[in-house]
Amino acid sequence: MMKQLLITFFVILGMALNAQTVFSTDYSSQADIKVFVAKYESQADLKVFKVDYESQAGTNDGNWFFTKYASQAKIKIYFVDYESQADIKIFFVKYQSQAGWRNKSKQHLLY
Repeated sequence: MMKQLLITFFVILGMALNAQTVFSTDYSSQADIKVFVAKYESQADLKVFKVDYESQAGTNDGNWFFTKYASQAKIKIYFVDYESQADIKIFFVKYQSQAGWRNKSKQHLLY
């Protein structure tokens, strides 16, 4: 019984560690990647849906949960003002089913 509980605990922990939890930094030097929010979906590398709970966050599929603290996040991002400054361009979508990669060549940046 104890062995099953431990296995279940580590499976859940593993899923949480792989979740796409994001923290928005105040300075670009604190960030892992720089992000530009595109005006149109067709300009984006990734379509992002902001989920309400950490358990809903995906594993690099565009479902992002924004954390309150940097230490809770898997990835720290900085929102830039110009497209040329960005490592990746995103577009926020209204529905979770719309989230996902448009340019898979940039997918490695969020692993």
